[in-house]
Amino acid sequence: MQLTADMLLRAYALGIFPMAENRTAQELHWIDPEMRGILPLDGVHVPRKLRRRILKQEFRVTCNQAFSQVIEACAEPAADRPETWINDTIKQLYTELNRMGMAHSVECWQTDENGQKVLVGGLYGVSLGTVFFGESMFSRRNDASKVALVHLVLRMRKSGYSLLDTQFTTPHLRQFGGIEIPREHYKALLSRALKDTAELCEEIPLEDLPALLDELKHEGS
Repeated sequence: MQLTADMLLRAYALGIFPMAENRTAQELHWIDPEMRGILPLDGVHVPRKLRRRILKQEFRVTCNQAFSQVIEACAEPAADRPETWINDTIKQLYTELNRMGMAHSVECWQTDENGQKVLVGGLYGVSLGTVFFGESMFSRRNDASKVALVHLVLRMRKSGYSLLDTQFTTPHLRQFGGIEIPREHYKALLSRALKDTAELCEEIPLEDLPALLDELKHEGS
């Protein structure tokens, strides 16, 4: 049976998500980890150096302006990630979810020497209820994916989300306060978060950034 976008949403509501063995694989596998990664929205902390960089606005940050480009970039191999799990089926399904308003991207842009706007980092994921299921991120400039993640958190907090699911934890996520919780605990949080609704705000006025960042914890240099 062919997987559809609606079937994918039902799977997320049950706490499972698909991955391919690699980016050229044809089949998808359902994943239901015993330990689930989350980033508690009331416990996010931002390194002070990164906070300063965000306030300097080295990157122009947008939402849902280049979803296809973001998922393509996330699917590409990189020096620290020689293989990815995002195959053509994943790209097609999540792009459809984006058209349905159920998947979102956050993009970081810089202007090159020719004055052209260039995509240098970003992330994408699925939104359901008051949950954002983070799928993947990429970075072509130092800290670009980190800036995208902080902007996602700010938008989620501003929009009334309650749960940021990161699927797994990595050193990258742990520095922001990412933790692992048992499957049963995760599914209880998920069940509660699906009872309400939220719509991710796409714009944050630049003048609001300092106050919104001040609501997060700041650690390190």
